[in-house]
Amino acid sequence: MAVGKENATSTLMEDEEVIVKPRTDKREYRRIVLKNSLKVLLISDPETDKCAASMNVSVGSFSDPEGLEGLAHFLEHMLFYASEKYPEEDCYMKYISEHGGRTNAYTSSEDTNYHFDINTDCFDEALDRFAQFFIKPLMSADATMREIKAVDSENKKNLLSDSRRMRQLQKHLSREDHPYHKFSTGNMDTLHVRPQAKGIDTRSELINFYDEHYSANIMNLVVYGKENLDKTQGLVEEMFQEIRNTNKGIPRFSGQPCTLDHLQVLVKAVPIRQGHKLTVSWPVTPSIHHYEEAPCRYLGHLIGHEGEGSLFHALKILGWATGLYAGEGEWTMDYSFFNVSINLTDAGHEHMEDILGLLFRHIKLLQQSGVSQWIFDELSAICEASFHYRAKIDPISYAEDISSNMTIYPTKHWLVGSSLPSKFNPATIQKVLDELSPRNVRIFWKSNKFEGETDKVEPWYNTAYSFEKITEFTIQEWMQSAPDVNLLLPIPNVFIPTDLSLKDVKDKEDIYPVLLRKSAFSRLWYKPDTMFFKPKAYVKMDFNCPLSVTSPDAVVLSNMFVWLLVDYLNEYAYYAQSAGLHYGLGLSDNGFELTLVGFNHKLRILLEAVMQKIAKFEVKPDRFSVIKETVTKAYQNYKFQQPYQQATSYCSMVLQDHTWPWTEELDALSHLEAQDLVNFVPMLLSRTFVECYIAGNVEKNEAESMVKHVEDILFNDLKPICRPLFPSQFLTNRVAELGTGIKYFYHQQGSNPSDENSALVHYIQVHQDECAMNSKLQLFCLIAKQATFHQLRTVEQLGYITSLSRSNYSGIYGVKFIIQSSVKGPGHIDSRVESLLKDLETKVYKISDEEFKSNVTALIDMKLEKHKNLTEESWFYWGEIQNGTFKFNRIDAEVAALRELKKEELIDFFDEYIKVDAPRKKSLSICVYGSQHLKEMASDKDKVVSPFVEIENIVGFRKSRPLYGSLKGCSQLKL
Repeated sequence: MAVGKENATSTLMEDEEVIVKPRTDKREYRRIVLKNSLKVLLISDPETDKCAASMNVSVGSFSDPEGLEGLAHFLEHMLFYASEKYPEEDCYMKYISEHGGRTNAYTSSEDTNYHFDINTDCFDEALDRFAQFFIKPLMSADATMREIKAVDSENKKNLLSDSRRMRQLQKHLSREDHPYHKFSTGNMDTLHVRPQAKGIDTRSELINFYDEHYSANIMNLVVYGKENLDKTQGLVEEMFQEIRNTNKGIPRFSGQPCTLDHLQVLVKAVPIRQGHKLTVSWPVTPSIHHYEEAPCRYLGHLIGHEGEGSLFHALKILGWATGLYAGEGEWTMDYSFFNVSINLTDAGHEHMEDILGLLFRHIKLLQQSGVSQWIFDELSAICEASFHYRAKIDPISYAEDISSNMTIYPTKHWLVGSSLPSKFNPATIQKVLDELSPRNVRIFWKSNKFEGETDKVEPWYNTAYSFEKITEFTIQEWMQSAPDVNLLLPIPNVFIPTDLSLKDVKDKEDIYPVLLRKSAFSRLWYKPDTMFFKPKAYVKMDFNCPLSVTSPDAVVLSNMFVWLLVDYLNEYAYYAQSAGLHYGLGLSDNGFELTLVGFNHKLRILLEAVMQKIAKFEVKPDRFSVIKETVTKAYQNYKFQQPYQQATSYCSMVLQDHTWPWTEELDALSHLEAQDLVNFVPMLLSRTFVECYIAGNVEKNEAESMVKHVEDILFNDLKPICRPLFPSQFLTNRVAELGTGIKYFYHQQGSNPSDENSALVHYIQVHQDECAMNSKLQLFCLIAKQATFHQLRTVEQLGYITSLSRSNYSGIYGVKFIIQSSVKGPGHIDSRVESLLKDLETKVYKISDEEFKSNVTALIDMKLEKHKNLTEESWFYWGEIQNGTFKFNRIDAEVAALRELKKEELIDFFDEYIKVDAPRKKSLSICVYGSQHLKEMASDKDKVVSPFVEIENIVGFRKSRPLYGSLKGCSQLKL
């Protein structure tokens, strides 16, 4: 029963400042405190299509009891199961999933955050189910053991992640009596085996942990709703006031994690993947205490700069580094680390001492040159534009961000956080700068070259490493002997936008892109901003070059061309990226594509710079060598992908024409020389067609002018670089059609012998893009998604990664089950998917009229969800253009089909295409075997007897199959 507002809540004190929000933000905000001391931020957004909530609890893995590592994380898992008010297991996740939502949680060192979103008309009940997490969760004994297995599976998935291995090594090399030292994830050993051996009951400890730490006064809730603030406030008061308040203090862990024994050290570690990386770390004063002065942001901006004269530019010219990041790393209110991470080339690995010498020389330059007001002001201007004109993001992410801010910042800065540096204080910055000293340093150097040269092993991830002390004097010597390079401060950033005005849109009724211009060289689709009203634009240009996909050699050469373009542009484009104007160059299905997105004011300048680099492209042998080495390592690291990623890749290769095995591309790369690229690029560009999409705060004539400029550069010179494509050269992406009534298998050993995990992709190919069929397939996936997760992940505990989703290969739609497991092999998992499909028969056949209607309504609501920002809108329309479908009204058409859909039609669809013995079923199981299940592969293959078919050779199989007709058809030819 709701309590009257006068004694249930208090709003902001009169002398407290209002919450700072972006100038362009029309949402309403209200802070309240319930009578149990729960702090809440209410957000009202009448335009939203999704409602969301996030609860941040100020307790995390640092509070794990001794000998029960991972208990806080385990508790996070357990709260999802059931509650006293909603006792049916998994009913919370089922309700969220069936009403168009998603839910997740994370555990950090000092916080645990739970969040969900859902269609607006189901928010009240979802919020009530969510509230019960924190009132009376059940945490049954049966669920306890099953979820320990899920935590263990999650940990096994992470064991071969280099980033996690290095982070745990940094934690390992710290004070054993500081919680930073702990292993936070948990596994079977820490949550079951060891406690059981000591007579400790994990479930009892779990309940004790919840009772001791989960108190309303250390929780912060964000509720993002469609209704007005008063109505949402009433809802929150009613649902959350029963959370217990034990007046628990927020746990604090004072003291530094590192003593003198852990400073002035050089640690060499052996990674899983190919490559060399140097991470230089200093304990520093946490920026959070000076967040408006932003000392670490200022220093990260200067040390991590990539323009001419920067440390990275110097290392790049020397051929020693391919990337550099600088900034504050892990931090709490009590300690912080400032990190500089440098990706090294093979040559850079040999010059580690020189690189560290240059880094410390650069820091010394900053210390001596003093803190600069104009650099801070420039950084402040960039951050201010970014904050006040930031695009809307999905409500779940927004709520999650703010709820974690609420513990840290005063109320007025809950939305801002640390994103608005506004107080120039040279002393604060200088203090942190002085902490970046040789006396204070920890150096972590990882490389495969150290294999066999280490003498220690980190216990949780088994990372091999060695440890040695270094002196200030040693670093001084490195500084003196490093090469003489001219390190400079950055120049003023010309890309900071000064014109943030909105264009006057004449055609406000144009809700879809229009074909604004076409020629033999290009086609321009244009969509003015009629929805978001931000001074931003989105530009996509796809350069269709048929030569790019003709062979493994061609793919690799095209890739090298794009990598080198990015490399050449880096020093210039870095300023644009810093100022909120982002660009990307990458391979596309039939060539390469350029993306520009951000503030529109200076966008044309960046576009012209990119086009100039393409037009005057040259192969610099020194940069070719570095990029070849980088790309080679990227290919070599494919074998260290997670097994489910490998299985997904094999599935794609079975189905998609114009794809080549990565092993062939790696082989082609190994033989390439700079001259091969010199010869290739003119041929690549010789025949080109540019498909363009320009949207946002751009007028028609500006959009046309941009495309005309591209044509002038590429096609209209006296000696043109490009000529138009012949009509017969327009490439289309086509997909292999699987045989009806046949089940195909592909069995393959996992490419990383050290990985115990196996994976299955169970794919059912259904139909080519068509509104009515799309709607039936999407509805089936909505109905089956949570049932799949619950049965295979929650009940059977096959693996932490378990999903069902709709797949789309170039307009050919289907269903894809993905499961990765350390406990069962792919053959067994495939049989469990078949069994699940039998269970789904019952679910589909027995679905009530009410449940059917509810699912249809949920799917319609999901489809009608408006795009939240320009990028999201542009992705949708660009997808239609790329696929050649041009169904810009696709959503309305599919919603119309759903409104007409009858329950019997869904059952007929399931009977015909999906169920185990469906007459028109076409299915494919990709089985990837980890080391633990490899012995099962031979017997699994022996079981493949008619009508099943074993695929022995992927490319050979694909060539033997008919291909679906392309959706693009001849659309490209109508010029």
